[in-house]
Amino acid sequence: MIAIGGAIGVGLFLGSSVTIDLAGPGVIVSYLLGALIAIVMAYSLAEMAVVHPVAGSFGIYAETYLSPWAGFTVRATYGLVQIIAIGAEVTAVAIYFGFWFPQVPGWTWVMLMSAGLVAMNALQVGNFGEFEYWFALIKVLAIIVFIVLGLGLIFGLGPAPAIGLGNLTAHGGFVPFGWKGVWLALTLVITSYMGVEVIAVTAGEAQRPQESIPRAMRSIVFRLVIFYVLAVSIMLAMTPWDQSGTGITGSPFVRALSSVGIRGAASLMNLVVITAALSSANTNLYLTTRMLYSLARGRFAPAWLGRLSRNGVPRRALAVSTAGMLAAILLAIYAPSRAFLMLYGVAVAGMFFVWIIILLTHLAFRKALGPERVAQLPMRLHLFPYSTMLGIATLLGIAASTFYVDGLQYTVPAFAPFLLLISLAYWSIRRRSPAAPVMEGTGEDGTTAAQ
Repeated sequence: MIAIGGAIGVGLFLGSSVTIDLAGPGVIVSYLLGALIAIVMAYSLAEMAVVHPVAGSFGIYAETYLSPWAGFTVRATYGLVQIIAIGAEVTAVAIYFGFWFPQVPGWTWVMLMSAGLVAMNALQVGNFGEFEYWFALIKVLAIIVFIVLGLGLIFGLGPAPAIGLGNLTAHGGFVPFGWKGVWLALTLVITSYMGVEVIAVTAGEAQRPQESIPRAMRSIVFRLVIFYVLAVSIMLAMTPWDQSGTGITGSPFVRALSSVGIRGAASLMNLVVITAALSSANTNLYLTTRMLYSLARGRFAPAWLGRLSRNGVPRRALAVSTAGMLAAILLAIYAPSRAFLMLYGVAVAGMFFVWIIILLTHLAFRKALGPERVAQLPMRLHLFPYSTMLGIATLLGIAASTFYVDGLQYTVPAFAPFLLLISLAYWSIRRRSPAAPVMEGTGEDGTTAAQ
């Protein structure tokens, strides 16, 4: 449920506005392609998380199987990406509230929601898990209701005449911008699946990770595929894709329900997408806090970030993780119309780097583990190593495509100096403290994890 909370959020409910503009109904194919990449990522991470159920997750794996530099940069990048993503998500909440209260400044909602999320994450991790479970459950139930309601409207199962599937092809065809548009839409569609890695991050605090991690990974991706593909397909069938509004002005799901004239349905859906954005922000705040804590424990960040409160929460790391919220408040004041895409776009390139490093780590992990131990894993990625290498190549291709998407042209160039800066920081830290940190935790067979 935590992984669902991290994945189903603004990428689907708000970012789909941009992907529909790029691909039209063909965005359905984009979601299917994104799912294939997400499956490769989920299975690769599950293999490593079962053997090494540690709090540092893929940052520790990269450090162990690639290099200390890779371990440091992937954790620092992931921490920054999630901090920025938190800002994008609370900005999305402000956009959603504009559906009801267009006269209230967006920064007001950003500030109020940010304060509530920080208070929630300051509680014990068990309380966080309980809150996130209910947040995610609301999203899942809402999507199921949307799918059932949409199918009823499409096939005329109620008193209203059937809408049919004509909207998928009647307004310029299924792929009005060709297959190029379908591919370009992947630049943001793939971010809708970025959240499946949450399961690996929580492995260090999960009970019986050898059982729970494979089970969660198997189910999460396939549930996301069903939710995303069905929900987007029904939404596009309910209303013409070229009449659902352009740009980041609201959720296309809310607009779809507004267009069919069901009283109160649009407002209820707006409440759901607000919950979805808060859920994603809540999860990302948890992730960022744990990544900063992991860096501090590995002596790659100030030691005070690795201190725990009496209830076991790294509150100082939590305080630093609120930087994205502060940025969101400033952008909501000074650049409200561009705030969401500016924040969300910056996070995109960083996540491409993180996923590529994870897949490179998986190649090295399999080589180090050997065929005998691989055969004993409770969950294995099929068609290895070709599936992993194809995932890496596809991610590189998608990252290159951001240069051709309005609003994302500068995401990769902006990431390059950041990668240089954190690399310089890494070498500076290594010179002062040459001793490499060790991995803590045990593998599925009870042996100590690789040092």
